[in-house]
This record gives sequence, structure tokens and C-alpha cells, in this order.
Amino acid sequence: MSRNWVFFLEEPSAEDFLRGFLASRTPADVTLHFQVFEGKQDLEKQLARRIRYWRLPNSQFLVMRDQDSGDCIQIKQRLRALCDEASRPEAVIRIACRELETFFVGDWEAVAAAFDKPALGAHARSAKFRAPDQLGSPSEELKRVLPFYGKRDGARRISRVMVPERNRSTSFQFLFKALCNF
Repeated sequence: MSRNWVFFLEEPSAEDFLRGFLASRTPADVTLHFQVFEGKQDLEKQLARRIRYWRLPNSQFLVMRDQDSGDCIQIKQRLRALCDEASRPEAVIRIACRELETFFVGDWEAVAAAFDKPALGAHARSAKFRAPDQLGSPSEELKRVLPFYGKRDGARRISRVMVPERNRSTSFQFLFKALCNF
């Protein structure tokens, strides 16, 4: 029997990331579905209705959004309340600490491989990047070393070569564990 993994996402780059990351990791009996919103406000405004009326059987749900400058616990509680209101308490909620790019700077070797710039791998040994979830703006760190960096292109390239076991982002590890448990 086929299964459905349904992702409710804040922005298109999150879909690009998941498509690339899951391309070689999705079981054959799973179909991926992406519900992409126009930012966090749109996600929170429409989530309850969209998740409530999802009708494909054997579906598992994951809601993912960026923390930005908000309080992670409050954001997760708000999203949990929306899922509960929609009678989907089983939905998994994951917050990218600060922003999606935190996942990428958690694996500098993947960034180096994705952009064919081996020297970038040295950032993995830098004290600054030992706790990527604590960085103020991971996307700015990427733009500093890759001036041409774009969110969607970066997500597509980096996600395909990420190695979960070496990723130092705690929020990425929570997402990865949730995906493994699907």
C-alpha cells in the first residue's frame, strides 16, 4: 500500500531543499506532496484549513518553517494549535533555527561540493560554525563566501550532497530524525 508524505512549507526554497535531500532517500512506496505557502504569515493563516481537508489515505504530515527572530517554542506551540484545531495532532512540526540556510552551514563539505569550491570545506573546522543554529544570519554567511548565492539555487545544489551524519545543525538533526521515523 502506498504512503504519502505531505509537507507544509513556508517558502519555495524549502520545497527545493526537501526534493533534493529526499530524492535518493525516499522509499519506493512513498509519494511526496508539497504545500508551499507565500511566507510564514500565509502558512499560519491557511495551515488549519489545508491540513484538515487533506483526504489522501496513509498520509503523514510535516510542517516546517523558519524561526527567523521569533521564539522557537511559541512558534511551535502556535503551529501545534493549528494542527490540533484541524484534527491532525499527529502532524510533525519542525522549526529551522533562524533560517533554512542553517542546515547548509551545518555541512560546509556539502556547500563546498555543491559549488565546486573545495576550500569552503575548511569552514567546518571554524569555531564560528560549530553551532550553526546560533548564527544570526546563515544566509549572509553563505553570501559572504558565495556572492552569487541564491536561496532556491543553493537549496537545490546543497541538498543533493548533504550528509546527515556530519551536519552540525541541531534543528537539521531533529528534521532528519523525524523523516527517518516516517
